[in-house]
Amino acid sequence: MSCMIRPIKKTMTLMLLLCLTSIFLTGCWDRTEVNDLALILAAGIDKGKNKNIELSAQIYIPGGSQGGQQSGMSSGSSSGQSFVRSAEGETIADAMARLQEELTREVFWGQNEVLIIGEKLAKAGISDEIDFWMRHSEPRIRADVFVSKGRSKSVLGAKPELERDAAKQLRKIVKTHIGVKVTVKDLSQMLAGESAPAVLPWVEKLPPSLMDKKKEIPIINGAAIFKEGKMVGRLDDKETRGILWPRNEIKSGMITIAIDDENGYISLKLLRSHTELIPSIKNGQWSMHIKTNADLEVVQNTTKLNLFNSKVIKRSKQKVADEIEQRERLAFSEVQEKLNSDIFGFANEFQSKYPQIWKQKKDEWNEIFPQVAVSFETKVKIKRTGLATGKRQRGVEQ
Repeated sequence: MSCMIRPIKKTMTLMLLLCLTSIFLTGCWDRTEVNDLALILAAGIDKGKNKNIELSAQIYIPGGSQGGQQSGMSSGSSSGQSFVRSAEGETIADAMARLQEELTREVFWGQNEVLIIGEKLAKAGISDEIDFWMRHSEPRIRADVFVSKGRSKSVLGAKPELERDAAKQLRKIVKTHIGVKVTVKDLSQMLAGESAPAVLPWVEKLPPSLMDKKKEIPIINGAAIFKEGKMVGRLDDKETRGILWPRNEIKSGMITIAIDDENGYISLKLLRSHTELIPSIKNGQWSMHIKTNADLEVVQNTTKLNLFNSKVIKRSKQKVADEIEQRERLAFSEVQEKLNSDIFGFANEFQSKYPQIWKQKKDEWNEIFPQVAVSFETKVKIKRTGLATGKRQRGVEQ
C-alpha cells in the first residue's frame, strides 16, 4: 500500500512546484503592437529659432492601418510609407518629448539607422548633441552619421528614384565603402581625441530631373571636416578619396591612368589595400611616413600596349602609385595646411611611439601638426591583366 502512495505524493509535489513556478513567469500584458508604434528610420538635427534645436524624424508607417494613420497626419511631409515630422526644443531631449506629443503612436527609435546634421549646426558645434545620442538608451549608436548641405530636414524629405526613402538611399551608398563611413559611436570616439578632429560624409541633393520634377535624390559628394567639434571646412569627392588611403578605409574604387604619349587609357579596379603610418621624431623634426600596399586588376585597356610586357607593367604600376600619392597629397594640402585638422590620427601614432615626448608636447599639437613632414611609399601589384591579344589571361601577378 505504501508503495502506491509514494508515486502519488511525487506527482502532487511536482504539480505544486509547477504551479508555484508559473507565478514568476512573465506574460505579454504590457506588449506593444507594431501598429501602435511610430518607427523612426532616420533623424535630422538643425539649429532652430532662438537657439533651439530642431529635431526632424522620418517615420515609417507599418502596414495594416497605414491609410488612417497617414491621413491623420497630413500636416507632415507624407508620401507612401513614410513621412517627416519636426519639433523644436531647448535641447534634443526636449525636442524628442515635443515630437512625441505631436504623434498618436509611441515613438520607437530602435530602427533608426541614419543621423543627419544640418550645415549650420555642424559649424556651430555638435559635441553636446552627439554626447546625448550616446547617453540615450533608445537611438542606435551604430547609426550612420552625415552632414547635409543646408537643413537636414530637406534631405529627409527627398524622394529617391530607386530606394524607398532617403534613409535607405544613404545607407546603401555608404555600404559601398567608396566614401567615408562613420557611425555615432565612431564620431563620439573622434570627438574625444586630441583637438577633436572628425570627418563625416557630406550629403547634397541632386536637382529633380526633367522627367520627374518631384524626385530629389540625396547623394554623398565629399566630406565635412571638423576640429574641436565644429565643422571647419569640406572636401570635394576627389579630395575625400585622398584621405581614405592614409585612414586605411578605402575598400573599393577605380583608377584610370594614361601612359605617356600613348592613346587611350587603362582602368584598374582596387582589390585590396593596406596603409601603415610610421611616425618619426629626429632632431626636433616631426615626420610621418605613409606606406601603402595596393592590389589591383585591369578591367579595361583602350591602349595598344601589351600588358604582358614587363616594361609596360612596370610603367603602369608606377603610374598607379603616382595617382594614389597625388590624391593623398591633394588631401593633405587641404586638411593639414589649410584646415589644420588631424583627421588621419597622426596624434595617436606619435603618442604610441613617443609617449614621453608626447606628454611634453601634446598641448602644442595644433602648432606641430601643420609642420609634420609627410612622405609616401606606395607599392602596387597588378594581380590580373584581363584580356590581351584576343585571349583571356587570368591569374597573372605582376
